[in-house]
Amino acid sequence: MADGSVRPDAATSQDAALGALRDRVLWGMGSFFVLIMAVVTAELVLGDDAIGLNLAWRLAVLAVVLPAGMALVGRSIIRPAAALETLTSQLRGLYSEARADALLDPITGLGNHRAFQEELHRQLEEAARIGYGLALAIVDLDDLKGVNDAHGHAGGDQLLASMGRLLVGATRAADRGFRIGGDEFALLLPHADAESAHAVMRRILASAVGAESTYGRPFSFSCGVSAYPDPSPDGRHLLANADAALYWAKRHGRTDVQIFDPERHGGFAEGRSVNELGEAVRAVVANGAVTPVYQPIFDIDSGRPVGFEGLVRPTPEAGFLDASALFTAAEQAERTVELDMLAITTIVSGIASELGDAYLSVNLSPRSLETDQFRVADLLAALGDRGVTASNVILELTEREAIEDMDRLRGNIEACRAAGFRIAADDVGAGNAGLQLLSEIEFDVVKIDLSLVRGGVLRDSAVTVLKAIQEIAARSHSAVVAEGIETVEQLDVIRRLKISTGQGYLLAMPGPQPVADTLDVESLVESHRARRRALLDIWDATATLD
Repeated sequence: MADGSVRPDAATSQDAALGALRDRVLWGMGSFFVLIMAVVTAELVLGDDAIGLNLAWRLAVLAVVLPAGMALVGRSIIRPAAALETLTSQLRGLYSEARADALLDPITGLGNHRAFQEELHRQLEEAARIGYGLALAIVDLDDLKGVNDAHGHAGGDQLLASMGRLLVGATRAADRGFRIGGDEFALLLPHADAESAHAVMRRILASAVGAESTYGRPFSFSCGVSAYPDPSPDGRHLLANADAALYWAKRHGRTDVQIFDPERHGGFAEGRSVNELGEAVRAVVANGAVTPVYQPIFDIDSGRPVGFEGLVRPTPEAGFLDASALFTAAEQAERTVELDMLAITTIVSGIASELGDAYLSVNLSPRSLETDQFRVADLLAALGDRGVTASNVILELTEREAIEDMDRLRGNIEACRAAGFRIAADDVGAGNAGLQLLSEIEFDVVKIDLSLVRGGVLRDSAVTVLKAIQEIAARSHSAVVAEGIETVEQLDVIRRLKISTGQGYLLAMPGPQPVADTLDVESLVESHRARRRALLDIWDATATLD
């Protein structure tokens, strides 16, 4: 082999050869002794008495000398053979150690990429043969580069080791964790489905963002999950499908665990090349092919609308299915700045009346803030003459990829703040490079991602994440807004956690203008519960009739 180690099959072959040699030597010596005895016996039987006595004397000598001689000859042959066998056994042990080292990541103690490939192949074959489920989770740490830059590679190694310990400590003995790249990990879960793997990874994520790991500081990761045979009936695509879910999570906010969905993750770029996507985005900007909508943000205690989040939707002729596909294409084609400016201009231009005391919240990608093209003057000009000033506006950072130039980003944020804008961290818990960005930049508002609000009803781990975000926001005196409130149960979670501001379809749908009446929150909650009770009564009556 190229590494000079002894292959196990070669060692086994040597063992067999040594055993055969030992058997041949013993068999030869035994045959020789039998042959001598036969000759002597024949002479004794057929010869005269004198010859017989002579032969008897010679037989006695041979009986003593021959075994001793044979023992010496045998020892001279078997001793080197035994030594060779011992050496071979030692080499086999050294090979096993060397191979284990070759398959081990030295920082985390987990298997490496080569070990992962071998184990994935083996477990897929076994799962197909026996007929059990096999789940796979692919993990990507959200900001390892930032940790290396801030704390050196020793700090980065501590983060990697902590992630490895989390994978081992939160999983079953049968599960296997691997570090498969610089900041990537994999977890194989035999006899598990995608939902159970999703629950495991959400629990691990809660531990990470809650600083419950031995790393000592909150950190986050993105994760893609798939499973054989559902939703990946072809085991050969299990890894690719988990990767696709991971990539989607990274592109749409991070700090998230996604289960592979062919419709959602199977091809967000719509099959077009980067050049084609860039041309399509350019056409959207040139033609202004977006329309604005505004979602109210309420003080949950008083029901008063305190702000509106301005969003844009592509028009039918824009050539994109939704806003997510449009902005993802802009990132790929490096046209984020012009699309961001179009969105802000469209949102402000669509306002037909004064906002009053309410604020306007608009999305802005850090890609825009990291480029030479960004100018605060352009942002101020986009506000136009609609009576909207910088002091009325909150800029929501909607970061989907790792920050590349933190110094420039921080400098442009300070320039925006100096001009009167406030800054919000959008989609926290599933965005902004996880919680790492919160430690790098001071935010005026922290918006909790809708996936956590939804998950908080069913999973204790999501509630743990919500509490961790609250604690971080409190330390920086940031206001907290809960996004995506769609059910009474979700609202109950938010109120129990004393998050006083929120938005979502339960409270109000996005509309064409930033207007909203004050909510009677208690009446809203009671009406929804009464409607649910009525539906349950109808269901029970129908079941009784059946």
